[in-house]
Amino acid sequence: MADKTLTLKQSRALEALNLRLGGRLRTHLNSCVHCGLCGESCHYYLRYGDPRFLPGNKVDQIARLYRRYFTPQGRLLPGWFGAGDLNDAAIEEMVDVVFGGCTMCGRCSIHCSIGVDIPFLVRTARTMLHELGLVPEGLQSTVNAAIESGNNMAIPRDEMVDTLQWLEQDLRMEVDDDSAGIPLDATGKHILYTLNPREPKFFPLSISAMAKIFYAAKESWTISTNCYDTTNYAYFSGSDASARELTQRLTGEMQKLKAGVLALAECGHGFRAIRWEGPDWLGEAYPFPVVSVIELMAGYIRSGRIRLDPGRNEKRVTLHDPCNLVRAGGVIEEQRFVLEHAVRNFVEMTPNRENNFCCGGGGGQLSMGEYRDRRVEAGRIKADQIRETGAKIVAAPCHNCIDQLMELNQVYELGVEIRTLAELVADALVLKSPAVEGS
Repeated sequence: MADKTLTLKQSRALEALNLRLGGRLRTHLNSCVHCGLCGESCHYYLRYGDPRFLPGNKVDQIARLYRRYFTPQGRLLPGWFGAGDLNDAAIEEMVDVVFGGCTMCGRCSIHCSIGVDIPFLVRTARTMLHELGLVPEGLQSTVNAAIESGNNMAIPRDEMVDTLQWLEQDLRMEVDDDSAGIPLDATGKHILYTLNPREPKFFPLSISAMAKIFYAAKESWTISTNCYDTTNYAYFSGSDASARELTQRLTGEMQKLKAGVLALAECGHGFRAIRWEGPDWLGEAYPFPVVSVIELMAGYIRSGRIRLDPGRNEKRVTLHDPCNLVRAGGVIEEQRFVLEHAVRNFVEMTPNRENNFCCGGGGGQLSMGEYRDRRVEAGRIKADQIRETGAKIVAAPCHNCIDQLMELNQVYELGVEIRTLAELVADALVLKSPAVEGS
């Protein structure tokens, strides 16, 4: 692998690849047969028709380098074996394709004739670019904010506490019960509930909705004011060290507060990063369960801990499937179960579930302003999906998706509301028994 023409950063990037060259990575690097079927699955390729956006080309960004520096054939006869140098042109294309033309949504992988894990390869390429110092500035600053302040929006703790205390007062007035609350930093609770920082900053009603549900379910729960961020943008930037640090903080807070279950807010990539990627970053299994709040709500409904009246949500509702929650997370039917009990008129998008299209906001795209126009244009496919349902409300159990869908709603004049599942469930809650209501 030694090459005197490489800079120190280029050598580090190749070393990052070398450290990951286990059986899984080698298998996927050697499996793509360039059949092109993946093109029909990618919203970037479908919208632009640019062969650079073919998922197979995203595989090639890293496969060429693997062959050139880690196989004898590629070292001796690079042109014959599809190998390529890690030069300025290759790096420039890699940045544009794996950061600017991919949300790591995974739809390509389920349509791949071989089953290549393309998001895994894209993240590996992003890890190499991280070593080169080429993570887009907005994405890197989001990671930095989380590391330095404890949350990706750098919300000061006193501001966070003020917001939650204000929401608690509103909750007490809404349910007409002074014992209702939003417990902060309480020890020994069953649930430690985490948030996407966009909730206290821009969408506080989603916190209120979940607090109301916990109240109705008589749940034992708390929020940490020191470590509450569900998100982990280091998953998107490619930095394993930062991803590990953010994961360790959450596990440490669970132990500090002696909570029983880590419950993650409606955040697709946060669920994937914490639930599925986190143990790999830590090198060990969690000593506690990790669940999505969607699974909690479904459990409350099944067990009768909360009662819902779907007649309180009369408008037609459709569901956007967040990629990392559904394709990569396995939470597929629970949100449908919740909606069927919370709304009167639920209609599916076409296609749906694992086959649903990405909204275009994942992969860190919302933090990379330089790709904004491309992101919104590629999102036209999702906008058309929504329009075809005739829905007035789009349920989106992910705040990254909500931000993207709100922008698509405005740009493409869809005329819909974008809401979390918790908001719809909270609106449908029946807090009093029928006997009391009728008295």
